[in-house]
Amino acid sequence: MDNDRRKFLKIAGLSTIAGLGAPAAFEMLLKGEAPRSALASAPSHGAAAAAPAGKQYGFVINTKVFADMPGLANKCIEACHSIHNVPDFQNKKDEIKWIWETKYHNAFTVENPHLAHNVEERNFMVLCNHCANPSCVRACPTKATFKNDDGMVLMDYHRCIGCRFCMAACPYGMRSFNWRDPRGVDKETGRPFIARINPEFPTRMRGVVEKCSMCSELVEKGGIPKCVEVAGNTGAIIWGDLNDKNSAINKVLAENFTIQRKPELGTQPSIFYIV
Repeated sequence: MDNDRRKFLKIAGLSTIAGLGAPAAFEMLLKGEAPRSALASAPSHGAAAAAPAGKQYGFVINTKVFADMPGLANKCIEACHSIHNVPDFQNKKDEIKWIWETKYHNAFTVENPHLAHNVEERNFMVLCNHCANPSCVRACPTKATFKNDDGMVLMDYHRCIGCRFCMAACPYGMRSFNWRDPRGVDKETGRPFIARINPEFPTRMRGVVEKCSMCSELVEKGGIPKCVEVAGNTGAIIWGDLNDKNSAINKVLAENFTIQRKPELGTQPSIFYIV
């Protein structure tokens, strides 16, 4: 993709959204009614929820366990970012994040004036929700964002043109944009943005979007997501196929009260939280 076309698509996308007004554009994207210029080439396989007969992998995150085990969340985050070559640009403005912690009011829309203090102050791990009905997939004009057969929402970095329609469509803010070259070096310190490159996973380039992949590259080889591996048998993160009634994740969901992020939007997020 040449620079002129990339620049045109960015301007066109921003102009379209600005012309509609942010709330209207956002609502249209969620309903699959985004402007035709944005969705002319959108992948058809993302227009509906995953078929019950297929797989839909998801997570149950037990926030109580993380609260009782200080430092565990950071180990999960560091492991994820390390194996996926997530750059550290050393400033908030350019920050790239796949998984991180935030407070209740930043993660959830349900307001409760009588919310327990320990829940309000608790850290909640957030990441891509790998929705069964993802608005980001519908919004992508190049099929750079797509769902695989395991129900994971993934990125094809070579197809990404940097239009950021997926970022506008994601109601959770779980995507990051590379304003700088992740493979570069800080001019002042000489420190590389990726301390140690993992050759088993592709590095990205400037001008593309990235996010949590649910470690699809490990799952394809019979493994499990890195954060699940780091959490081990603590019960902090349970992972499995939500469409398998006999899976461990469904047994946990059947025995515990859980909440999701913005389920009212109809994206059918695959991340559940035990509070």
